[in-house]
Amino acid sequence: MTLSMGGPRALPRMGLGCMNLSHAYGVPPSDEDGLALLRTALDEGVTHLDTATLYGGGRNEELVGRALRGRRDEVVLASKGGMANVDGSKVIDGRPSTLRAQVDASLGRLGVDHIDLYYLHRWDKTVPIGESVGALASLVEEGKIGAIGLSEVSVDRLREAQAVAPIAVVQNEYSLWSRNPELGMLAATAAAGIALVAFSPVARGFLGDSVGDPNALAEKDIRRAMPRFQPSNWPANAALLPGWRALAAEAGCTPAQLALVWLLSRGNHVVPIPGTTSIGHLRDNFAAESLSVDSALLERAGELIDTTTVSGPRYAPGPAAEVDAETFEDAA
Repeated sequence: MTLSMGGPRALPRMGLGCMNLSHAYGVPPSDEDGLALLRTALDEGVTHLDTATLYGGGRNEELVGRALRGRRDEVVLASKGGMANVDGSKVIDGRPSTLRAQVDASLGRLGVDHIDLYYLHRWDKTVPIGESVGALASLVEEGKIGAIGLSEVSVDRLREAQAVAPIAVVQNEYSLWSRNPELGMLAATAAAGIALVAFSPVARGFLGDSVGDPNALAEKDIRRAMPRFQPSNWPANAALLPGWRALAAEAGCTPAQLALVWLLSRGNHVVPIPGTTSIGHLRDNFAAESLSVDSALLERAGELIDTTTVSGPRYAPGPAAEVDAETFEDAA
């Protein structure tokens, strides 16, 4: 099943998040291993790749570009701008001049003449979102990007952006343990015919049962700074895993597959983009699209792993301030 983006391309029900091939979760795989995973994904029918200017300081786009040589027309290619690594620091900059320069740089790294879907990676709160979206709209007119997306935004910001140009996709974090889209974005995107791309759909590995001990994570793994993996919250969260494993066994699938099937059940416009460095996990993840799990079991999954049972917020205060999406802390 595909979702229209208002253009000649279509967004599949699932995509591959490419970030962790170059960025964020400890030591990334070698370029050779990353390239092998991407080529396997293409060979096995994955048709939506998601990358960004930020990831690996541009190295992720270069890697994706190498994988796409001679195969560009096989995929919906998504990238992002407005957040980049500048002199070793993450900088959010949504000025039109910056976005235009970043799109041109992304085209060069990817080795393509257009990007199907381009997101404003974060709303720069010092720049009216209409100015950033207006710049992206002009790039659509020039044929450099095919459609506009927004990431980690609120319903209010989506509506402001829609007043300037059509928005094809919103990409916010969504999983059993991060239910923020249920505070309005899930319904708003469904009503507007907009795809809701769910990043971190397996809860940064938690729902894949792949985080045994957060203290064993690599020194630069971003999860070390995330409250849910820290000692004040991890024991309570880890206590949910035995029940989660039991539910997956009852469903006859892996824990990660159960998390993805649950997300797919949330609406035909919901598009998970799990990432992985393992070809085996890649195959398991994309097999989830064809799995059938009883709705009553999915309901039990949603009761076991929920905002009320998970300990700790999504982000520490600093990163939380960069995000515009609705929060349960604000809703309380």
